Amino acid sequence: MKKQKILIIGAGGGREHAIGWKIAQSPRAGKLFFARGNAGTAELGTNLEIKEREISKLIDFAKNEKIDLTLVVADEPLALGVVDEFKKNNLRVWGPTKVAAQIEWSKAYSKNFMRKHNLPTARFEIFSNFEKAKAYLEARPPLGGLASKSSLVIKASGLALGKGVVIVKTLSESLQTLEEMMIKKVFGGAGNEVVIEEFLTGPEISIHVFSDGKTYKIFPASQDHKKIGERDTGLNTGGVGVVAPLPFMNKEMMQRIEKEIIAPTIKNLNAEEPFVGILYPGLMLTPDGPKILEFNARFGDPEAEAYMRLLDTDLLDIVDASIDGKLEEVEVRWKNKFACNVVLCSGGYPGSYEKEKIISGVCQRVSLTKDSMSKSLFDNDDDIVIFHAGTKINEREQLVTNGGRVLGVSALGNSLEEALEKAYKTIEKISFEGMQYRRDIGKKALEMIK
Repeated sequence: MKKQKILIIGAGGGREHAIGWKIAQSPRAGKLFFARGNAGTAELGTNLEIKEREISKLIDFAKNEKIDLTLVVADEPLALGVVDEFKKNNLRVWGPTKVAAQIEWSKAYSKNFMRKHNLPTARFEIFSNFEKAKAYLEARPPLGGLASKSSLVIKASGLALGKGVVIVKTLSESLQTLEEMMIKKVFGGAGNEVVIEEFLTGPEISIHVFSDGKTYKIFPASQDHKKIGERDTGLNTGGVGVVAPLPFMNKEMMQRIEKEIIAPTIKNLNAEEPFVGILYPGLMLTPDGPKILEFNARFGDPEAEAYMRLLDTDLLDIVDASIDGKLEEVEVRWKNKFACNVVLCSGGYPGSYEKEKIISGVCQRVSLTKDSMSKSLFDNDDDIVIFHAGTKINEREQLVTNGGRVLGVSALGNSLEEALEKAYKTIEKISFEGMQYRRDIGKKALEMIK
């Protein structure tokens, strides 16, 4: 059996570590390379001094190193067309093309796609002109409280690291948000165009789908936690915790989501441009039924960390089948377990924060085994795996912080309660200066079954 040389192109976070961790378990996996990586991925393979947006350098590396397979797993390289350029150079690559990934990198395109194909979503308007957007807001009825149907959500159309979505409660708040996005450019070019839509209420869930451009395989539902504060307070983040599968989701609801959202979306995407990779719609279960909040064209983070713990099929088998249009031939199996991933963040995140804080409680190059960096110093439980995000090894060979989201403590359990208990017990043994995390991950999901 030939061992494959594999390149993973992403943002160097927990998602990339988790995907690499899963791939490393395949008997067909050979050398792994990461652009970018972190202290955890360095234990699995080689971190490259190439950024995920440096396309020509990535192609040169893939050719010179004779890479057998490249996975593009983050939003920015997909939006830049990395997959397209690899294909032009006859390099085997997994992920949607730039056109297919537009379902994520342009919220304006995505919302118009939903409207065109009658997919359930919030009512919306799109603006690329500040004065017209301002006039629209001023002409609306007065905004009420957060639970009011007159509340609004303003979204930067482009990629904004998961932070370009703002719920507004008053007219002054909405005008200030609009000015920050379109005039002050707090999200850069992502705010050149904005989507203004109605505020929906209900539980928010994540659905992921493997697609090969013809058929698809649906993941169990998961639930991300976007806000930095407990009980969903504070600023939006890239995601600070996740649980899967969701104990309150039943077969009937999953079938409805597939019929009303997944099947028509995949069908219509493939009619325009075959979608190969991961489609990830964020949904809200409103009183009127499931509605689409947004589409993503890659694994969520921290969702990937939980899904890689639950996936019981060789990820390389799924990826290869997707590239070859043979996904229907692969049985995608999931463990009969529950998973959680609690993210430990730097103090100040998602605002400004300091780096280079020494991390204690996680193995630091104590062995040459592939998963040494993924274990706690105090825990031999195979149900616990620690995924690295914003970490690195400093000149003194110490494990230190290097980002806003630092570590993801993942756990498996026979129940969601058991998985969460294991994760939080492990967190007690880990520390770094300023460490913050939510202590209520999974609480919403558990409350819904009581």
